[in-house]
Amino acid sequence: MQSIGWLNGQWGNSEDLTFPLTDRSLKLSDGIFETILILNGKPQLLNAHLKRWYETASALYMATPPKEEWLNKLIYEGIQKLNLNKGNGALRLNWSRGNNCYRGITVIPEQAQEKHHYFWLEISKYSPNFNEISVCINQQERRNAYSLLSKYKTFSYTQSIQVRLEANKKGFDDALLLSTNGDICCGSTSNLIVLRNNEFITPPLTTGCLAGIMRSQGIKKKIFNEEKISMKPQKKDQWFLINSLSCHPIKRINETTLSVKKDSTQIWYSLLENDIINAN
Repeated sequence: MQSIGWLNGQWGNSEDLTFPLTDRSLKLSDGIFETILILNGKPQLLNAHLKRWYETASALYMATPPKEEWLNKLIYEGIQKLNLNKGNGALRLNWSRGNNCYRGITVIPEQAQEKHHYFWLEISKYSPNFNEISVCINQQERRNAYSLLSKYKTFSYTQSIQVRLEANKKGFDDALLLSTNGDICCGSTSNLIVLRNNEFITPPLTTGCLAGIMRSQGIKKKIFNEEKISMKPQKKDQWFLINSLSCHPIKRINETTLSVKKDSTQIWYSLLENDIINAN
């Protein structure tokens, strides 16, 4: 199998597991998730991902997702079942507000309780991706710099899907989004970093970009600095889109060709935990 899932106490092929049609995540995208890299059989930056997951649940008035100790056992059980003990993969943790037996969007008090929430996970075989890409700047969609939801990783990805689809139809691999305040913000599913004058800069959270885990690692390690970025690249700039599963050098923005010199794998690995880097 290329992927497995855990749902309602059972492991199985992700395509075969059943899901209730009344769940709010299915009907209303009312849920949150984390995507975590598995490298050489070990989840990377798991604590940082879980911390964001729990903070997101609290901010959105959801019950607290499953505890770390219980999750660890389940995650490693799944890694063994998919024979990823020494392999690479992608882990996704899902947390839904649960059954929506009433019509409409209103959250009744019972739906704020943990027993009404719904958890499942998926593990897939996957290897980190560092391909060079071309991007366009989307002129229609805007990342809301003032919305609480821009700060958190929810199931609602329709805007990202539309942005990526429009870019693909124009012959580009991905797109960069502007925020409602007019600043370059991020990619469809990644944070933007720019190597300029031998320093890495990334748009501040005030632009509405997601506080991505790799972005946060770069700031924590004092590798990245927050700075607003204009739509027009400067001479000798090198631009990248980065997330927990990839780091793509950008070779073209609209019709502007960019230099690709810095090794994106080096940037990406430098943000992982030191003991994992040394193990590689």
